[in-house]
Amino acid sequence: MNNFTFCSPTKFVFGRGVTDHVGTELAAAGHRRALIVYGQGSVVRTGTLDRVRASLDAAGVAHVELGGVRPNPEIGLVRKGSELAKHEDVDIVLPVGGGSAMDCAKAIAVGACYDGDPWDFWAKKATVEHCLPLAAVVTIPASGSEASNSCVISNDAEGLKSGCTSELIRPAIAFLDPELTFTLPPYQTAAGVTDMIAHIMERFFSGEPAVGVTDNIACGLIRAAIDAACIVMEDPENYDARAELMWIGTLAHNGLAGCGLGIPGKRDGDWSCHGLEHELSAVDPGITHGAGLAVVFPAWMRYVWQNHPERFLTFGAEVFGIEPVDPEVDDLSDIDEEITPERAVHDAVEATIDELQEFFVSMGMPSTLGELGIEETDIDRLIRGLRINRGERFGTFQSLTLDDARAIYKSAL
Repeated sequence: MNNFTFCSPTKFVFGRGVTDHVGTELAAAGHRRALIVYGQGSVVRTGTLDRVRASLDAAGVAHVELGGVRPNPEIGLVRKGSELAKHEDVDIVLPVGGGSAMDCAKAIAVGACYDGDPWDFWAKKATVEHCLPLAAVVTIPASGSEASNSCVISNDAEGLKSGCTSELIRPAIAFLDPELTFTLPPYQTAAGVTDMIAHIMERFFSGEPAVGVTDNIACGLIRAAIDAACIVMEDPENYDARAELMWIGTLAHNGLAGCGLGIPGKRDGDWSCHGLEHELSAVDPGITHGAGLAVVFPAWMRYVWQNHPERFLTFGAEVFGIEPVDPEVDDLSDIDEEITPERAVHDAVEATIDELQEFFVSMGMPSTLGELGIEETDIDRLIRGLRINRGERFGTFQSLTLDDARAIYKSAL
């Protein structure tokens, strides 16, 4: 087990009706003026925004608003929000929504304490030293941004989508009300489940040796996500299954599932697949992050698994109950060819990847880049963004070159 620092300072307020306690919690924490950040209408249509406003009003917490956050939030609205936060002298930024609203709010909270262009932090020209406090009302369990130290922002003018990481941008309070997720469309639910599973797998496949306790946490979370997702896709208002997914989404990205698997001086995981996917939604902001991951992750797995087959065997056994056949134990009388140990491992790993991808597809996720509108002619643009964001080499499970990345993209077409 490698050395690690685990920090999860966020206060989680979880359960039915907690949306109506936002004002009380913020007032108790000493906040008096909030900037509410939200998306393009769903929190308005469902009445969630009205509930948050009423809660703030009842607790005497003044508020101003910034709506219109799009999926894959763009730096233009961050700039606008940063100036609004400065002008209105807010003391906390409060996103109401999913990962896009939360990431936009995080960027605003950073930009509000900076005299230059907020994009400097995503262009790696500046380091976060100050940040307004954040709280979050989560309506889509997926990104885990309510508990993470990371934030991803797009810059359409430059055709980039980049991340920024700092302990200062972890929200101080997160409100997790599973009932808010009852109205999520199936596609958004499925993309969210894919995203949270991907967050866990990025850490599991870090390239580091097994850590029993962390591996059990990781695989247990994925099994629970699969079980709950199957229920929710059939019964969208099943409270317990929705609650499971909401809590898994948080635990998937607060660092718990990577303790001891990180490489000193680097993040607690590989993160190649997130890097590969971010370029897809940089080219087309309409691509849902989880949907992109549903395509990229299996393609990456097929490309790299032979570097550490033992990790894939553990994953397959613990998540799907798939193990290599054993000629000394298993009845192979109906198989004509000889099954060598190497062939047994190959088949078990490929079956594991197939099972994972079939689960994603069963929820309505795509299996090819073509389904997302990405063609071979787009790959040069994807590689350009990777070179800027990740450099000539990236990844810890396997050090990938840009030629490797090109091959993975092509294999996913």
